[in-house]
Amino acid sequence: MVWASVIQPIEMGKDKLRKFRENETFACLIQPRTDEVLGAEHPLKGRWGEQMFHNQNPIVLELGCGKGEYTVALAEKYPQMNFIGIDIKGARLWKGAKYATLNKMGNVAFIRTRVEFIESLFAPGEVSQIWITFADPQEKKAKKRLTHPLFLNRYRKFLAPDGVIHLKTDSRLLHFYTLELARCNDMTVLEHNDDIYGSGRADELLSIKTFYEASFLAQGIPITYMAFKIDNPRPLVEPDWDQEPYEQKYKTLTRADGHVTSQLE
Repeated sequence: MVWASVIQPIEMGKDKLRKFRENETFACLIQPRTDEVLGAEHPLKGRWGEQMFHNQNPIVLELGCGKGEYTVALAEKYPQMNFIGIDIKGARLWKGAKYATLNKMGNVAFIRTRVEFIESLFAPGEVSQIWITFADPQEKKAKKRLTHPLFLNRYRKFLAPDGVIHLKTDSRLLHFYTLELARCNDMTVLEHNDDIYGSGRADELLSIKTFYEASFLAQGIPITYMAFKIDNPRPLVEPDWDQEPYEQKYKTLTRADGHVTSQLE
């Protein structure tokens, strides 16, 4: 047992390195250097349609895409649109990039970078929609939430005038924080639902399940959804609200085989 506990992390480390090496071979996976996105403009900014997808179809982003399940599933359902998944974890992106490569999916791309650098990657009006799926709710660090005004101000610099942001999450805190944020900033909320499966709202699009979503559903945790527009030109402000009633404490266990279970404490 002692030897097994030592060998297993070594094997996992080797597998990660293998994925990193293979990531370098995927044409659909862009891994910007720091000098290309930190205070600079990436060479593909404003040219994604022309140079990556070779068409002018609408571009949809998934932020914090993890293994790329949602990005790939959306691309399969909507071949007339282009999809880009963004995440900083290369080992996770490997799965989506490999699937897209093996299946010759010309409308899929991935970017390994931090969302904080997103302004360096896209030009005004270049993106038609954004999906935020199961992002970290950042209970103690609101400024790191992907729907905080700091991030929304970044997004609206490159979202099309009628662009839509979709938020799908198990976190009631992130859902209701974003809902209150939209309301106090006079943004248009197209839809909000605090239990898409329990209410029957989960259609073909919303019933696409990520690795983590399947785990949450197995534990009976409701999945929420909202869609909104950043159509207020004024500076965005944070909502003045009490988040404590919406905080959820998860006890998460990850087995050696990668299986994840989560339970509300």
